[in-house]
Amino acid sequence: MIRFYFHPTPNPTKIALMLEEVGLAYQLVAIDTSRGEQHTPEFRAVNPNGKVPAIVDTEGPGGKEMRVFDSSAILLYLGEKTGRLIGSPADRPVLLSWLFFIATGVGPFSGQAVHFQYAAPEKLAYAVNRYRREVERHYEVLDEHLKERDFIVGNDYSIVDISAWGWLDRAPRVLPGDGVPLAAFPNLERWFRAIDARPAVARARALGKTHAFKKEMDEEADRALFPSNYAKVAR
Repeated sequence: MIRFYFHPTPNPTKIALMLEEVGLAYQLVAIDTSRGEQHTPEFRAVNPNGKVPAIVDTEGPGGKEMRVFDSSAILLYLGEKTGRLIGSPADRPVLLSWLFFIATGVGPFSGQAVHFQYAAPEKLAYAVNRYRREVERHYEVLDEHLKERDFIVGNDYSIVDISAWGWLDRAPRVLPGDGVPLAAFPNLERWFRAIDARPAVARARALGKTHAFKKEMDEEADRALFPSNYAKVAR
């Protein structure tokens, strides 16, 4: 059984999609990050970094319980556990390259673009421009790569497509504007629509809908989501 620590944000949603694609049994554990549940000692025992997603596999290697955190690590772990969606051995160098391109580029720059456009107390034009332009540059790299290709790695759907989908799904929020955010990237838009039409995507999107996650952005949420912005409380 996989215990899956989840909040409906891009990185956990990738893992939701992976679990739905491979059909592993899992137990959803909702972590309300706006209420600070990621900072509890119980969750920090699973992920010392205090972020979702994370999993605990009660039937890990050798039958031992194993914890895994960080979305890319979890995707690789689940792919290797099931032998699915990780391409062929010959694909491995390319798969790792694109997986970490998303992990170190598309993901963090998208996250910072969202932060400085919506959450920052001051809308700093330089920061907004910097992160939006870098997101667009990463989109251009993917768009060029996807010319005459259906998937990012090899000839088949893989964990790299799942990882990219998690953030491309939020393109309207990452690059808000009057137009369709992927219109300037036709190959990427074609790819996204194909991935988004998969039945497992609908199931992943529905995950957590019955849980009342906090939506108000008040001081409690700010302190929970951006603790480094505040001085540490002496104990």
